[in-house]
Amino acid sequence: MNTQTKKEIKISSKNDSIISADITLPKSKIPTPVLVFCHGFKGFKDWGHYNWFAQKSAELGLAFLKFNFSFNGIQGDNLTELNDMKAFAENNYSKEIKDVQSVIDYIETNADDLNIDPKRIFLAGHSRGGGIATLACSEDKRIKGLVLWASLSEFDSFFRKETIEEWEKNGVVYAKNSRTGQDLPLNKQFYEDFLANKSTLDIRKAAKLISVPLLVIHGDKDETVPFSHAEAFYTLVPHSILIKVEEGNHTFGAKHPFDEANDVTEMLEELLENTVEFCLD
Repeated sequence: MNTQTKKEIKISSKNDSIISADITLPKSKIPTPVLVFCHGFKGFKDWGHYNWFAQKSAELGLAFLKFNFSFNGIQGDNLTELNDMKAFAENNYSKEIKDVQSVIDYIETNADDLNIDPKRIFLAGHSRGGGIATLACSEDKRIKGLVLWASLSEFDSFFRKETIEEWEKNGVVYAKNSRTGQDLPLNKQFYEDFLANKSTLDIRKAAKLISVPLLVIHGDKDETVPFSHAEAFYTLVPHSILIKVEEGNHTFGAKHPFDEANDVTEMLEELLENTVEFCLD
C-alpha cells in the first residue's frame, strides 16, 4: 500500500475570500499528477465518501485536492454543516469559477513543495460542481483532463418561472436541505449574475471547446440529474468517454455521514477505479 500524507490548506480566492481545502499526497520520489475536486450544490469537501476517495486515490498514486467553495456556507471549525447563511445567500456560479482558478493557481505556485507535476492537473466535479468544472476547463489550458460525476449539462432548468417570480417579489428564495431540514437562502444576485454572464455560463457551449480528455460517469437511475445530461456531454464532445453506472443514483450509493467500514458500494469502487485510471493513463 502506498503511504499518503493529508494536508489542510487555506487558499486566497480571487473573490477576496478564503478557500478551505485539503490535499492528500502519495508517497512518491517523483512528482505526481493531481485531481482537483469540485463539490456540488449544498455540498462540501468532507461530505460522504470524499475523504475515503481522496485516501484511496493517493494510495494508487494520484494526489487528490478537494475544497469548499468560499461561499458554500461552511465557516469555522465545523466542516460538515452549513452554518453561514449570509455567505450561502451570496454565492453564484461566477464566484465558484474564480475559486477553481484560485485553486489551480495555488497548485501551480506550490507544485515543487507538494511534489506535484503541474503539467498533469486534472479537474473533477459532481453535479453542479461538474458544470463549474466544465466551464473552468474550457478556459484554463493548465487543466489536462476533466472528470464529470453525475454532472448537469446546463443551469437553465434551475431558473423556473415560479422561482424567478419569488426572487422578484421577495429578493430571496429558499432551497430545502433534505438532510438537515434547513431552508438555505439564495439572494436575487444569484439570478442577476446568471443573466449578466449567461453566455460565459453556458455549459454546453463550453463543452464544445474542450479539447482535453473527458470522462463522464453517470448513473442511469440518477434521481437528481437525469442520465440525458451525460448523453449531452457525450454528444457535444466527440472524444469523450461515457460510463453508464447501472442502477446508479446521484451519489453512486454514498451517503452522509459515511462509514468506510460499511458504506463503500460496488459503484463507488468502480467510480474510484475508473477515475484514477483515467488520470494515470
